[in-house]
Amino acid sequence: MSDLFSPAPGSIDPDAPLAEQLRPRVPDEVIGQTHLLGPGKPLRLAFESRQPHSLILWGPPGVGKTTLARLMANAFDSDFIALSAVLSGVKEIREAVARAEDNKLRGRRTILFVDEAHRFNKSQQDAFLPYVESGLFTFVGATTENPSFEMNSALLSRASVYVLKPLDQAELACLFERAQQRALADLEFAPAARERLIGLADGDARRLLNLLEQVRTAARTSGVIAVDGDFVDATVAQNLRRFDKGGDAFYDQISALHKSVRGSSPDAALYWLTRMLDGGADPRYLARRLVRMAWEDIGLADPRAARLALDAAETFERLGSPEGELALAQAVLYLAVAPKSNAGYNAWNAARAFVGKDASRPVPVHLRNAPTKLMKELGYGKTYRYAHDEPEAYAAGENYFPDGLPAISWYQPSDRGLEGRIGEKLAHLRELDRKAKK
Repeated sequence: MSDLFSPAPGSIDPDAPLAEQLRPRVPDEVIGQTHLLGPGKPLRLAFESRQPHSLILWGPPGVGKTTLARLMANAFDSDFIALSAVLSGVKEIREAVARAEDNKLRGRRTILFVDEAHRFNKSQQDAFLPYVESGLFTFVGATTENPSFEMNSALLSRASVYVLKPLDQAELACLFERAQQRALADLEFAPAARERLIGLADGDARRLLNLLEQVRTAARTSGVIAVDGDFVDATVAQNLRRFDKGGDAFYDQISALHKSVRGSSPDAALYWLTRMLDGGADPRYLARRLVRMAWEDIGLADPRAARLALDAAETFERLGSPEGELALAQAVLYLAVAPKSNAGYNAWNAARAFVGKDASRPVPVHLRNAPTKLMKELGYGKTYRYAHDEPEAYAAGENYFPDGLPAISWYQPSDRGLEGRIGEKLAHLRELDRKAKK
C-alpha cells in the first residue's frame, strides 16, 4: 500500500535520477537501436508476437540493454528478476530459481535478467542451462564484451545474440530534447552547450542524462537560467570518453590504428592514436604496438622505422605524458608513410610452420664447428667455404640447409623501399648459384 507521498503508479517520480525519469515505458519510446526495434526488425517482431525467447544483448554501456529487458517483462506480463554477475553468487541464483518456480505454479512467466553476464564463470553460466531448456524462465543476459569469447557456447546456442549500437548524434539530440521537455524546462541551452554535452556523452544515453543532471544542479545552485558552452565546461567534470581498456572498444580501435598504418593513411593513423590516448589507453602499450607494426608491416622495406618506433618508446619513458606523446604521434606518421612490406613477416611465419611440423634434421657435416681434434678427424667443417675468400664474398652454389631438404624460398622481398634493392641482390646471387651448378 502506497502512502500519500508516493508517486502514483505509472507516474514519474520528480526526485528520481533523470535516467530513471526518462526510462522508456513502451518500445516506441526507445531512442536508437532501430536496426532491432524498427518495423519488421527482430526485437520488434518479438514484442509483437508476445512470445519471449532467451537472448543476449551485447553493446557498450548506456545503449538500453537493461531498458529492453524491462520492456520485455512488461510486454510479456512476466515477473522481472534482475541479477548482477558482479554482485550475485550461488545464493542469489538459487533464490531466483525458487521465485521462478513459484511463478510457474501461479501460471506467470519469469524473465531473468543478468547484467554483466560475462562476469559469471563457466560453472555459473552452466547453472542456467537446465532452466533455460525447461522453460522455467526466459534468460536475458547483458554484456559489454564479445559473447563469442566470454559466454559459454552451450548458453549461446540457446539464446539469440543482439548487438546494440552507441547512439549517434541525432539520437542523442532527440534524447536531449525529451529531457529538456520533461525535466529541464526551466533551463535554456545555447547551441554550443548542447553540442558540448552531446559530444561528451560519446554515444552513451545514460551519460548524457547524468551530465544534464550535473548541469541542472549547478545551474539551480548558481541561479543560472541560460546555459552556454562556458558554463558546461566549468561545471562538468572532464570525464574520459567511453573506453574499456580491456574490452572490444579497445581492441577495435587498436585494429583501426594498425590498419591505418598498414594502409599508409597518416591522418587516420594519427586520429586513432589520439582517440586511444584521449580514452585513457596506456601510452606504453601503444608504443609497443608501434614497434610491432614497424616489424610486421614495414620490415626491411625501411629498417629505420623499427628504430624510430623504439626511439619514440624510449622518449616517452623519459618525458612521460603529455610531452612524450608527441614522439608517439610522429612515429605513427612515419610508419604510415613508410614503404610497406610483410615479406619478412610472411617468411618468419612460413619458417615457423615448417619447422613445427618437420623432423629434427641433422646439421650438414661441412657446416659443423670443429673445436677438437676428434671433430676434425670426423670431417667436421672440412669442406666449408669461407665466404669472405670467395668472389663478391659469396660462396656460389653452397648449400646451408640440411641434406635432403627440398628447395625453400620463404623470403620474397617486395619491390618497395630498401627491399627492392635487397630483391635485386638476391636475384644476382641466385644467378651466381645457377652458374656455379653448371
